[in-house]
Amino acid sequence: MRRIIICLLVFTPCLLSAQFGVKAGLNFANITNANQINASSHTGFNIGVFLDGSSKSILSSHSELLFSKQGYDFATNTNTGTVNLNYLILPQFLAINITKYVQIQAGAYLAYLLSASVDSTASTGNPSADNLLKLYNRMDYGFAGGVEIHPIYSLIVGARLNVSLGKLYKQPEEGQTYSFIPDFDAKNNVLQIYAGYKFGKEQ
Repeated sequence: MRRIIICLLVFTPCLLSAQFGVKAGLNFANITNANQINASSHTGFNIGVFLDGSSKSILSSHSELLFSKQGYDFATNTNTGTVNLNYLILPQFLAINITKYVQIQAGAYLAYLLSASVDSTASTGNPSADNLLKLYNRMDYGFAGGVEIHPIYSLIVGARLNVSLGKLYKQPEEGQTYSFIPDFDAKNNVLQIYAGYKFGKEQ
């Protein structure tokens, strides 16, 4: 109980000075180690909410909760298609404020895979929705960084790169192969471009 009270005393001033906002944008997603399936960038979207620390100090914090639609396109000699991956992402950043108009963000994120699907030209060989999720590591994590601009009033625009450190796929069972799965060391890479709005006035 004492630890909870101490945490509340430490974080309450931060929450009181933080600004709540909403944001949405585009994802340009791909995966690493995927030359054998000619993987290419897949366009999705991101949408969520954020808490932004005070821009009146040089250093502040920035937290988000995002829904992110990403994945990749692939093309082999026998099959082409798209892998769709829907994640819930929790990024946490150290923010460096360069005046009140520009903010550099650097930090890490955790992500949970909500659902996955494969749209391909192959009529057979694709697993069912339930079996498909069993091929993936549901948890992902990595580094992220970007630049955010506050051009006017409470509007924000920004760009960010998420670089995964976690393997996208699990080690396959013996004899288990799918045309849309490249090297099992494949990892997510996502470039996000977004715009948003902050509510309320900064204290």
